[in-house]
Amino acid sequence: MRGARRILANLKPIKVPEGPARSFRDLWPGDAARGARLLRGEFEAHGTTRPLRPQEVEGGPSRHDWTPAQPGGTGTWYAAAHAFAWLRDLRALGTDAARLRGRALAADWLLNGASDPLAEAPEVAGARISAWLGHWDFLAATAEDDFRRQLMQRLAQDARSVVAGLPAEALHRGALVALKGGMAGAVALEEETWLARCVRFLPQELERQFRADGGHVERSPGVQLSALQDLIEIRNLLHGAGVEAPPQLAATLDRAAPALRLMRHADGGLSLFNGTRDEAASFIDLVLTQGQSRGRAPSLLPETGFHRLAASRTLVLMDCGAPPAARRDAAPGGLPRGADRNAHAGTLSFEVSVGRERLIVNCGAAPAAEGEWRDAMRATAAHSTLVLADTNSSELRPEGLGRRVETVTTDRFEEEGKLWLDGTHDGWVKQFGLRHRRRLFLSESGDSLIGEDVLEAVRDTTLPGFTVRFHLHPTVTASLQQDEQGALLRLPSGVGWRLRAGREVRVAIEESIYLGGEPRRSQQVALHLEAGATGVNWALSRIGVPAPTAPEPQPE
Repeated sequence: MRGARRILANLKPIKVPEGPARSFRDLWPGDAARGARLLRGEFEAHGTTRPLRPQEVEGGPSRHDWTPAQPGGTGTWYAAAHAFAWLRDLRALGTDAARLRGRALAADWLLNGASDPLAEAPEVAGARISAWLGHWDFLAATAEDDFRRQLMQRLAQDARSVVAGLPAEALHRGALVALKGGMAGAVALEEETWLARCVRFLPQELERQFRADGGHVERSPGVQLSALQDLIEIRNLLHGAGVEAPPQLAATLDRAAPALRLMRHADGGLSLFNGTRDEAASFIDLVLTQGQSRGRAPSLLPETGFHRLAASRTLVLMDCGAPPAARRDAAPGGLPRGADRNAHAGTLSFEVSVGRERLIVNCGAAPAAEGEWRDAMRATAAHSTLVLADTNSSELRPEGLGRRVETVTTDRFEEEGKLWLDGTHDGWVKQFGLRHRRRLFLSESGDSLIGEDVLEAVRDTTLPGFTVRFHLHPTVTASLQQDEQGALLRLPSGVGWRLRAGREVRVAIEESIYLGGEPRRSQQVALHLEAGATGVNWALSRIGVPAPTAPEPQPE
């Protein structure tokens, strides 16, 4: 912070213009349904809805909607409110009432929310600059002079602060959002030295944000999508300003788009790892089109740690990477700085889809919910993987992760259409002296997925009980077989699959919840093993096709 203050002191005062020096246009569509809820005074962000309305009555509540009732927590919902991306949703309505509600909320924010520490966090301020400029015609072009003047003065203040604070100290996407906002503010205010400073820091930020395989450091399909949007906006911004972009930008775009494709199911939606929620396939298609990258989905991201197994109509996506980097301090307003801010304890979890129908999933995410709900979705038990002694593979903390998986090993084999994946993680080694090993075999026809989950002792230790969980998509129905050694799973199309395990296993169908989008009840198949068991074999096969024994891969 001292460095930022020093740079602020050296930045010359600026004359704030009446409006942006050039026109901006936000690229992305809003949600008219969410816009209608905003007209009713309800703001939904990341699946959590709270009141957000102008304070119109004197003597009203002492706490305005912009400020958390209690300090602490993630502040995710309030950060989204301060960031103003919800202007897209009002714009999607296209009515005068929506325009006026946007102005009323902005005026109320200037009066009651602008001084909140959360509003000054670089990633929040950067997002707000981009949102105001991208919706200037909608929000302010025909507004009263005093309102426009106040917006421009605050925008200039925010841009000056964000540019002075570069490079942002966050290890996650928020640093990229701050850089993008600083660029937009510099262009709008015709501050060439500010823009030059932003462009100078862009290559190192791209290197810090994206791994060599194109995956984003947060290891989240949802963040991968948002970060790709950031890259597109930065490219268009620099092109519109007549500034040559560093070559690293195009190279990063060319890697990031195929990485996103790996994380998609055949229905076009995203897999639900590390804080991801459902996104419309049409929106993801739009982002990929704007990215101008035609690269196909790779089969693996070796540095980021995601694998894709595809055979015929069956697709398996698996998380085979260690959690991202942590940082224990917080930005203004209490926002976490580590790339693990929304990381889940779901190492070696997987999802399965058949054609455009999802079969096995993770439970989703509630990043803006209260701590108890948020952590429930981050827990190992909310993922389709093994859970040892009801203990998370990585420790969940409000700011990210504490004790964590440190090492993940992965071997992959392919032979004549057959696919093997062999992974281990050490998340329980320190506490229990046990390593989790998961092996998968997908037949060339895609009709059989055979798995083995094993606990490997790295020192003398006792073996507590464990459970292997298979969370089902809400559209899938499950019933226990008569011998109670397996379950029948029925997809919406009527196609059936059978999940079976050995006789030492207690198979149960239990309740689950799906928070990919709106909360929906769902089911899960749980394989329970008592203390002393070292592992379990299971097989998922399409009904009518016998489940083969997984052959061992032949060494080359």
